[in-house]
Amino acid sequence: MISKRAKYAFKALRKLAEAYGTGPVMIAWLSEEERIPKKFLETILLDLRNHGILQSQKGKGGGYLLRVDPERVNLAQVLRIIDGPIAPTPCVSKNFYVKCDDCVDEETCSLRPIMERVRDANLAVYEHITLLDYVQGRVGKEVAVF
Repeated sequence: MISKRAKYAFKALRKLAEAYGTGPVMIAWLSEEERIPKKFLETILLDLRNHGILQSQKGKGGGYLLRVDPERVNLAQVLRIIDGPIAPTPCVSKNFYVKCDDCVDEETCSLRPIMERVRDANLAVYEHITLLDYVQGRVGKEVAVF
């Protein structure tokens, strides 16, 4: 399950992707438009800025805007920034691997292959949907998982 923070990040990024190339978007407008608490949204946008997805402009007419083309940002990148690992267990994480403390041997673990399939199924969706796809509504069932 993704966090509320991730849902808010996706909603805000959708609006920013729609406005791509038109200049900065004010936080107050984003907050109101998507019904996201302003302080909560500020921390989300700051995280995305610190990871190179967004840039900010100060002063009158300032706000946030995408630093990169929406076609070059996929949902997996955003989810990892906001929520961390996508994998259901730490032992199958591609970017945040940690050996499970209750596992004697990963090679004979009966649960690990299932968790790898769950991870791969999620990644097949998240990695193949860009912000541009999201904005254009191209998020259907065209991704083959198995």
